[in-house]
Amino acid sequence: MGKRKSSDKGGNKNKKFKAGGFLDPNTSGIYATCARGKEQQCRKELMNIFSDKIEQLYDLDQYKDEQSDEEDKELSIEDQIKKELNDMKQTNESKKEFLKPIEIGCECVVFIKTRKPVQPEELVEKICKDCVESKEKTTRYTLKLTPITYSVSPTIEEVKKLAAKVLAPHFHKPEGQEPVKFAIQVSKRNFNTLERGDIIKTIAECVGREHGHSVDLKKYDKLILVECFKTNIGMGVASNYEKFEKYNLQQIFEKNMGEDDLSRVKKEEKDSKEEQKEDANAKKE
Repeated sequence: MGKRKSSDKGGNKNKKFKAGGFLDPNTSGIYATCARGKEQQCRKELMNIFSDKIEQLYDLDQYKDEQSDEEDKELSIEDQIKKELNDMKQTNESKKEFLKPIEIGCECVVFIKTRKPVQPEELVEKICKDCVESKEKTTRYTLKLTPITYSVSPTIEEVKKLAAKVLAPHFHKPEGQEPVKFAIQVSKRNFNTLERGDIIKTIAECVGREHGHSVDLKKYDKLILVECFKTNIGMGVASNYEKFEKYNLQQIFEKNMGEDDLSRVKKEEKDSKEEQKEDANAKKE
């Protein structure tokens, strides 16, 4: 009797990530890194944090799908009451209109898509600033954040268009533009369409020197962040990158803690891991 062929269903049993996970052009949002295997927890954590912060930063009611006053007036009193009750129930759901987790199929990296009025750069700065001021650890799984103002397809011409749009508020103000020292950081994940050097050269040319701007890799005023992922190139500009520990929330927390408190936290984390290990061994026995 011949050997039974193995089923294809079990071939990808241990494969955690799908081969898909592309980002569309014109996408805005925030990349975040986390420990391997904690992507799902990181996404949930960020959705909660981002939802709270955007309520503090923006008047979201102005940007919801507009229902004209005239349409409301046409409703009967009974229907208006039903609509008001329904709106109250959907308050939390409405936040999700501005934030959407995207499965990108990349280990240790998650992406939360944003839409207006949410500005990724502003949101990340707010979160980092609050972490510094509160000196409290508000995240468990999230490590580093990277804001992406806009994104395009991976061609030099599209990169030029992207740079013109993203860099203008920082480098090309119509009036009173001050000289800016800048640097460019390019990160590539599953991306080999364009060379890093070509991307940097193109962006530097778009910044220009007409306002006295200059490159300074160590003492820059602004850092241009470029995230290349598969068929997408995203760009954002960080104004307080070094001040906020390169937007690394874990490092912000550790820096703001005293040595005694930090040692205590690390000891608690170690003890917790040892207890979990002991519990697992006990169950096996």
